[in-house]
Amino acid sequence: MFEALAVIPVEELALRHERCRRLLRELNPQAGGLLVFSRPQVYYLTGTLGMGCVWLPLEGEPLLLLRKGLDRAALEAPSIRCAGYRSYKDLPGLAAEAGVAFPEVVAVDQGGLTWQLGELLAARLPAQRFVSGDLALAIAQSLKSEWELEVMRLCGERHHLALYDILPKLIRPGMSEREIAHLAWSVFFELGHQGILRMTAFGEECFLGHVSAGDSGNYPSSFNGPLGLRGEHPAAPVMGYAGQLWRPGSPLALDIGFQLEGYHTDKTQAYWAGKAGSIPAEVAAAHGFCVDVQAWLAENLKPGALVGELYAHCADWAVRAGFGEGFMGLGENKVPFLGHGIGLAIDGWPAIAKGFDRPVEKGQVFALEPKHGIPGLGMVGVENTFEVTDSGAVCITGDRYDMVCVE
Repeated sequence: MFEALAVIPVEELALRHERCRRLLRELNPQAGGLLVFSRPQVYYLTGTLGMGCVWLPLEGEPLLLLRKGLDRAALEAPSIRCAGYRSYKDLPGLAAEAGVAFPEVVAVDQGGLTWQLGELLAARLPAQRFVSGDLALAIAQSLKSEWELEVMRLCGERHHLALYDILPKLIRPGMSEREIAHLAWSVFFELGHQGILRMTAFGEECFLGHVSAGDSGNYPSSFNGPLGLRGEHPAAPVMGYAGQLWRPGSPLALDIGFQLEGYHTDKTQAYWAGKAGSIPAEVAAAHGFCVDVQAWLAENLKPGALVGELYAHCADWAVRAGFGEGFMGLGENKVPFLGHGIGLAIDGWPAIAKGFDRPVEKGQVFALEPKHGIPGLGMVGVENTFEVTDSGAVCITGDRYDMVCVE
């Protein structure tokens, strides 16, 4: 009686399965397969956001094991074998019945389970020894297929249209952060944003993103990003505060994500409340430096590059150029990275930071976000989403990086 809204092509799923297996053999050679619990990761491997897990053996077909959602899975993941279960202790028997028995060592996405559930899994499956399969899964998801890239390119195109072309015609100085946030949502929804932003870091939440007018850009933040914000309330530090107005002669930063078919792009657009040409020299210089850093990163994000080295170069460059104090945040807001992978989650692997030294590969997608905090004024800078090609990274969220002046 029902039809699926969309189905991931069988060939696409097979490509993902083999990529995970290849990385598992490299990174977890003792493991005989990957057991995945996080719903977005289950979707990545099957095409359905099932409540349960998916078992991907090194040899044999994957098996989707669900507590709930069997009928929906039959619609959305018709090529994936599926069975229901009630307790973790049922999993080995179901896998054996399907001809893909659990080996002694099983890799699991530990980030997809709470400590409580992880201990419960280990208690219910005493014959198995569990190791972390998180890195293999993260690297696999960082390598986008052409099918995924097509979705992300469309997402990025609409993202730029919303923030650069449409929204400046609707906002004006004197509006509150909340009013601007609501207008941004309206524009995004009209362009097809599907209403959810996902993050993988434990405890992190994101709803629309940051709307920071004036000194809100440097407001103390507990979010792992350089842009401060007051937010709606201490219990909901997201979007923008109704009591903070965007005043003439001050910046406005909108760091908000777009999402289509589960895939995200990230973009920060900076605006200036005033006539064209009224941006103070200090502000223009700081913003221009961030644009230059973004351009250098894009040029050097080529296959084989090491993102840890790229980060170190830019951090040193900021100090030498006189922007060291506010680069990537002021005070406790300063963060030790310049960007991050992105895809089914905003905060994808890897970060452009010290310690991430696996060579960059073609098809990876990064959000590059050089920003600069100016004491007493706010934050300027850019963020855009880039696709890695053989000759460098290409922006998929527009080709204009200037501050937009709004009177």
